[in-house]
Amino acid sequence: MSKEAVFTMKLEPELRADFMAEAAGEDRPASQVMRELMRGYIEQRRQTREYDDSLRRKVEAGCASMRAGRGRSNDEVEAAFAARRSQVAADQA
Repeated sequence: MSKEAVFTMKLEPELRADFMAEAAGEDRPASQVMRELMRGYIEQRRQTREYDDSLRRKVEAGCASMRAGRGRSNDEVEAAFAARRSQVAADQA
């Protein structure tokens, strides 16, 4: 991968000094550490976007199911699971 782009940023002198010292303490160039941090950030954002998209699709599918009359109310679900819990308790007794 070509490393010809320059990235300039403003930050506090103490933050820069601490960062440079930590990178030097690992015998690693600061630019290498920054590339890793940037890649990690990009991957984190990608995963968050994918999760949000997946969750949005599930919610939309649930809403469509409810509109089509295939859903159950919260009271119905609670009653069904209360019955299941009672059955499990009775089976364990």
